[in-house]
Amino acid sequence: MASDFIRDMIATDVETKKHDGKVVTRFPPEPNGYLHIGHAKAICLNFGVAKEFGGKCHLRMDDTNPTTEDPEYVEAIQRDVRWLGFDWGENLFFASGYYDKLHEIAERLIRLGRAYVCDLNEERMSEYRGTLSEPGKNSPFRDRTVDENLDLFRRMRAGEFKEGACVLRAKIDMASPNMKLRDPPIYRIKHAHHYRTGNAWCIYPLYDFAHCLSDSIEGITHSLCTMEFESARELYDWVIAAAEMPWVSRQTEFARLNLTYTVMSKRKLLELVEGKFVKGWDDPRMPTIAGLRRRGYTPEAIREFCSRIGIAKNLSTVDLALLEHVLREDLNERSPRVLAVHRPLKVVIDNYPDQVEELDAPYWPQELGKAGSRSVPFSRELSIDAGDFMEAPPKDFYRLAPGREVRLRHAYVIKCERVVKDAQGGVVALHCSYDPQTRGGVTADGRKVSGTIQWVSAQHAIEVEVRLYDRLFSTERPGEAGDFKDELNPQSLVTAKMWVEPSLKTATSGDRFQFERLGFFIADQDSKPGTPVFNRTVSLKDSWSKQTAKPAQGAARAERAKEADRPEAPPRAASELSPEAAALQGAHNLSADEARVLAAEPIILQLFQAAIAAGSDPRATAKIVCNDVLGETRARSLSATPFSGDDVASLVKLVVDGAISTKQAKDVLGRMFDAGGAPGPIVDALGLRQVTDAATIEGVVDRVLAANAGAAARYKAGNVNVLGALVGLAMKESAGAANPKVVSELLKKKLA
Repeated sequence: MASDFIRDMIATDVETKKHDGKVVTRFPPEPNGYLHIGHAKAICLNFGVAKEFGGKCHLRMDDTNPTTEDPEYVEAIQRDVRWLGFDWGENLFFASGYYDKLHEIAERLIRLGRAYVCDLNEERMSEYRGTLSEPGKNSPFRDRTVDENLDLFRRMRAGEFKEGACVLRAKIDMASPNMKLRDPPIYRIKHAHHYRTGNAWCIYPLYDFAHCLSDSIEGITHSLCTMEFESARELYDWVIAAAEMPWVSRQTEFARLNLTYTVMSKRKLLELVEGKFVKGWDDPRMPTIAGLRRRGYTPEAIREFCSRIGIAKNLSTVDLALLEHVLREDLNERSPRVLAVHRPLKVVIDNYPDQVEELDAPYWPQELGKAGSRSVPFSRELSIDAGDFMEAPPKDFYRLAPGREVRLRHAYVIKCERVVKDAQGGVVALHCSYDPQTRGGVTADGRKVSGTIQWVSAQHAIEVEVRLYDRLFSTERPGEAGDFKDELNPQSLVTAKMWVEPSLKTATSGDRFQFERLGFFIADQDSKPGTPVFNRTVSLKDSWSKQTAKPAQGAARAERAKEADRPEAPPRAASELSPEAAALQGAHNLSADEARVLAAEPIILQLFQAAIAAGSDPRATAKIVCNDVLGETRARSLSATPFSGDDVASLVKLVVDGAISTKQAKDVLGRMFDAGGAPGPIVDALGLRQVTDAATIEGVVDRVLAANAGAAARYKAGNVNVLGALVGLAMKESAGAANPKVVSELLKKKLA
């Protein structure tokens, strides 16, 4: 179980038998818009703690404003909560379902002398309210008698008065330093149709009045809300006490979720929808749950993100890159790989026969240990991505060029023999030769071929529409320096065409794939039979850094920068690093991004250096501390980690040795943050340790080969792509316990 101040509080309450040891929480949205990623944090918390402590969580619509609420929003809220993986069972409630009870409580407060009808209009009421440094003054209507107030309130209920003519106010303290307690309105007149109660009411309770009483009526033990309601806690407590409710609920606040490049206000999101800046609440650029779902986010990724950022009181802004990082981790394990070309360049293989060859291509990389493949047609005329060819390449360009060889994914090694240009000097076609002994990409003579590129057969590829989504705003904190709408990113949606392998023709809405080297994609709801439309969920790497990076140095870099929709961010030049980062990069052979993180984050650098001193591999250590450790420390607002560099070194060694996978390392790291401790015992306690002993795994491999003689024969005949499927079958046979790298090595040895 995760640990935070709210869970610690509830654990104490359960242990001391407060509320008879019961835990009842609620998620209480106002149905005046669609839920967004910020609500997901509250949903995961409320439903999560209820499940962890054997309690229940209510879903309640706080529907007290008839002019902004709609059944569409109610249905969307229920759909989104279910999609996130949570169920309220029979506990669906509506504040409007308590209108009779709330009206009765309002009359009770009047009879007790704790509420009065006030005729001040909104402007005058604001003047009487005072300021933060000056107390307010009593309304001239504050001393009306109980009978007069009851009569006026009942006439309000009967519809005798116009909107704004009067309100019912709580009688608390106009000199209170908490302005929420300066006789706040608790009922107002609204001659409006309510989506559930129709025209039965013309007076409606205000949120601060109805919310706490609804909690009390439902027997909520822990009312969890975000920090902006902290000032309302005294009013929350006052209303329950003043109404002499038999059940007292307790409000506890936590920090809301703020994300860079994102707005989290329902009002602002509604403004985007109504102003047609986006194409509805489910526009994949929106941070709404509906938008994220349509874009291709998974509920698992969102829940994992909410778990990583944790629960705290300190207000902070989470980098959107962390959400995207968690998403990539999740999609990596659920997205089959397919071939696609964005900017097609014709390739003719002159020495290839005039035939169509069907290649068996695995959907998954070997390290995932998953089975499954499809047939991909290969022919004399292909299309590759134009960005994978350069006529005058720089030294660090490892793709196709005149006289240079490159590996075609799942197919053969080809060599560029001749370049065809148009009248303007643009490259329009490449004539190549292929090596028939390299089927599957393996060279028979052992020569090294550095690059691998994607391709499609020109006559078999299907043209599809793709929607390339990026961040909705061009600044980290939209609206901080002006109108947030002025900071919309004009490149947040680019509609383009891609040419994909024919297996995708049958893709239907919701099917997800990784277009190799281009990004993660999902078939949109606009897809039709035979003509899928794909949304890019997220690029394989951060494309945002490409758009905001300094102009690239040199003609070769400038040429690559033209590929605006390529997912790979161009590597930064060493001169762009600070001296400290450059020194770290040179000393440990790190990537530029890793060097920058270490130079900028003292906590991470200290852990890294301590782990290196303990003998840890620098590259593997940097990968863990710069991504996972950094994300956890930021999410938890920690100034130090509860474990040492030696512990990091032990964790890295477990990964390097193959005892646990990279994904399992993240689970272990989470335990290390929650409770400290060395990774080895945690791995053993969780039963995560993989079998790396070849002698133990050999029996598993033998059984798989015996049961799949046909696949083994195809591998021996040259179809090396079958290996991925065999690894997946062996992993399944071992119930995931075998180390996939050892499995792969054993299979190669036995199939040689």
